[in-house]
Amino acid sequence: MATPAKRQRVAGPVGGGDPDPVAGFLSWCQCVGLELSPKVAVSRKGTVAGYGMVAQESVQPGELLFAVPRAVLLSQHTCSISGLLERERGALQSQSGWVPLLLALLHELQAPASPWSPYFALWPELGSLEHPMFWPQEERQRLLQGTGVPEAVEKDLTNIRSEYYSIVLPFMEAHPDLFSPRVRSPELYHQLVALVMAYSFQEPLEEEDDDKEPNPPLMVPAADILNHVANHNANLEYSPNCLRMVATQPIPKGHEIFNTYGQMANWQLIHMYGFVEPYPDNTDDTADIQMVTVREAALQGTKVAAERLLLCERWDYLCKLEMVGEEGAFVIGWEEVLTEEELTTTLQVLCMPAEEFREFKDQDGRGDDKQEDNSLTIRNIPKLKESWRQLLRDSVLLTLKTYATDLKAEQDLLSNKEVYAKLSRREQQALQGPSSMFSKTNEKMMVSSSEL
Repeated sequence: MATPAKRQRVAGPVGGGDPDPVAGFLSWCQCVGLELSPKVAVSRKGTVAGYGMVAQESVQPGELLFAVPRAVLLSQHTCSISGLLERERGALQSQSGWVPLLLALLHELQAPASPWSPYFALWPELGSLEHPMFWPQEERQRLLQGTGVPEAVEKDLTNIRSEYYSIVLPFMEAHPDLFSPRVRSPELYHQLVALVMAYSFQEPLEEEDDDKEPNPPLMVPAADILNHVANHNANLEYSPNCLRMVATQPIPKGHEIFNTYGQMANWQLIHMYGFVEPYPDNTDDTADIQMVTVREAALQGTKVAAERLLLCERWDYLCKLEMVGEEGAFVIGWEEVLTEEELTTTLQVLCMPAEEFREFKDQDGRGDDKQEDNSLTIRNIPKLKESWRQLLRDSVLLTLKTYATDLKAEQDLLSNKEVYAKLSRREQQALQGPSSMFSKTNEKMMVSSSEL
């Protein structure tokens, strides 16, 4: 995970702000050994939003932009109550895995002499975070209907409340000397969860450790200043002694330096970070068809009870094969289906003749490999079997009905600059984001799959 775009005036979340937070932060970097290249500068000018990092001179691929010693990282292992958090590790287990870091932040934020105080001065004001979890429920549902974000937010809010009242608050009350009353606040905890969601990093596991639990999140000063785009020009590298931000592309003088948060669709960006990349800049954007929507589309084509029973049997078999699930989704990229095996198998099983399905089950899902090209690239959709194309098209139509607007309405808004400028920031983000991507991606699918 990486850091989000900054947008508004920043200051220390708890306590007063430095009149020149950048100068204070850069001085602190020198004191703690956080090395910034003379070719880069932290700036509010020439950045996509708020603070960012800009090249003062041209930078070549492979050049070091800055190095963060591991002692400077803020985590459950480096904070001033690390020993206590380690001793109480069992009691701090949670679904998110973030509770120890959040407690570390709650403790350090209230400490006037915290080693990270100059770093906190560059944080956004916690009350200004733009995650959908802070939007009114009505606005969230109206603007993001059909994207899956409102449902994800509801789960987040339930988990946050549960963690706070069952784990975090009892822990703080058990250690009143370490946590002042002003940080024992569900609102502050809620805001810090959003900040950790957006600004923290997670060190990847080694290949041989893939079966282990993920590493806990940590805060990386300087790295969380960089904004994100899909076509990024820098990347964070992990080494035993430090974390290094390295240029991956030539960066001309005056251009902003961008990190990546990973291959993130716009619905993920707005959910986790509170912003999207305007269409069509996000080349990692995707659109989802809920798996149960494909089942619903298939049921639409049944005429008698026997056909419906057989289709339910097929669906149950797909569940047994772990190709589908009640909460799963088929993920569609710009050029291909990213969940190709799952969707191909689903279309195959739901569309095959009854006798062929019996044989398929008898062979434990191993069908005849001698079949036509069924690769699910957007361009290849016209070559699919007619029954597959029909089911895919019906699924697309059902999905598009879940959105509050249609493609033409969105295109009209985007093309009318005067009207677009009058929209709220949230309305603009929603328009450029998940529902827009789904409509545009599936317009391609509709054109291809309409040749029936």
